[in-house]
Amino acid sequence: MRRPVAVRVVGPMQWIVYPALITVAVTVLLGTPVRLFGFGLPEPVIPMVLAFAWPLIRPSIVAPLVLTGLGLGLDVFAYGPLGLWALALLAIYAVVLASRSFLIGQETAVLFVCYAACCMMAFMLVYFVRMAMDGNGASLFAVAGQVIPTLLLFPFAAQMIERFEDGDVRFR
Repeated sequence: MRRPVAVRVVGPMQWIVYPALITVAVTVLLGTPVRLFGFGLPEPVIPMVLAFAWPLIRPSIVAPLVLTGLGLGLDVFAYGPLGLWALALLAIYAVVLASRSFLIGQETAVLFVCYAACCMMAFMLVYFVRMAMDGNGASLFAVAGQVIPTLLLFPFAAQMIERFEDGDVRFR
């Protein structure tokens, strides 16, 4: 007699909605004006983790819409020009989606290099657009203070990819 095999189907709540809500909560938490030992809390761009992980987990029409909402929310939260972070997040999503066949199944070190390149691309895009709009560039130390914590979030992207990559084999 054959035993039934349990197939774990991962729905959009697990890999899109819950991570997006966690991203919003952590962004608001880190945006509070708390000072520890004279320093403010780091303010990484947490949605970059989702913009990198989602196209590797499963291509979807919902993920870019949620990324657009997260980017617009980040623009409002940071008093930036509306649509700038949404553009940067969608650029990451597009680059990773285009290179998805190469990145699936790669070692974690290769994924980190790609994540770092995508983050640098997004930050350069935002930096140059802001420089063109404002007429001068932001402090590179301030930008590095946002880039480095964002790069340190890679383990969350790797964990998310590892957890949900095999969740539904229909999309392989």
